Amino acid sequence: MTGRTERFFPSALTFVELTFAAGRLEHWLRFGSRTSEEKISNERRIVGFAPNAVFAFVRWASNDYGTILSHIDIVRAVLPGEVYQTLPFVRPGGEILLKIAGWPKVERVLQAIDAIEALRINPAHVSPDYWRHVHNRLTVDQPYRAYTLNQHKAFLLRRRIAP
Repeated sequence: MTGRTERFFPSALTFVELTFAAGRLEHWLRFGSRTSEEKISNERRIVGFAPNAVFAFVRWASNDYGTILSHIDIVRAVLPGEVYQTLPFVRPGGEILLKIAGWPKVERVLQAIDAIEALRINPAHVSPDYWRHVHNRLTVDQPYRAYTLNQHKAFLLRRRIAP
């Protein structure tokens, strides 16, 4: 994502470069509502997210011997002027709510996302504190609590009272 940065990063959006080279390199989104998309080639595209949007970005790579890289990051797109953390393929960066590496742990995050969707909740609308909880628990190899409808209702009420 160099060379044409002025073209791709002129606004307050957070941009993510997605790549899909089947069986070799895959960067994809597990959830999140993008506001823009530009196709760079058959294997690459750049998507944009509005400030405060939450998305899950998965990076996976393999070679002749198997998987060599597995990462999942759940990120909140930042507002202009807000501090942020940098991530590969994410410009300018974002607030990292969850950052997990290694396929067994990535798989557990994907299962947590599936469980949230089974409750008919959009994972992008889940409390950021929950994603931090999952991150902290998986980092120390401990089980995380399941997200519940009551927890989600409380988060939505809290957000209405104190945005």
